[in-house]
Amino acid sequence: MTIEGFRRLALSLPQTSESAHMDHPDFRVSGKIFATLGYPEAKWGMIKLTLEQQRTLVARYPRVFEAVAGGWGRRGATNVRLRYATAKILLPAMRQAWRNSASRRVQNE
Repeated sequence: MTIEGFRRLALSLPQTSESAHMDHPDFRVSGKIFATLGYPEAKWGMIKLTLEQQRTLVARYPRVFEAVAGGWGRRGATNVRLRYATAKILLPAMRQAWRNSASRRVQNE
């Protein structure tokens, strides 16, 4: 997965916009960040999952996903190693992150 591929997947989700936070591109729905690029390093991404979703993905795809270090990771923030990610693996995970952040109104449109 490339940086541009991650960006395309994120922006393919309904009502997603790209912005920036702390000098990192981020992707938002309903005003909330659900994914970012460039953290902890340039060729990484991050998606915001529930702890259960995070545990499942890390167990199933340990080369692709890992909990963010510290408190954010204990709340579901999950790093994505773009080098090992594929659209087939990442898109369903990104959809989960999008649903976790999207308002009910947006989800029902």
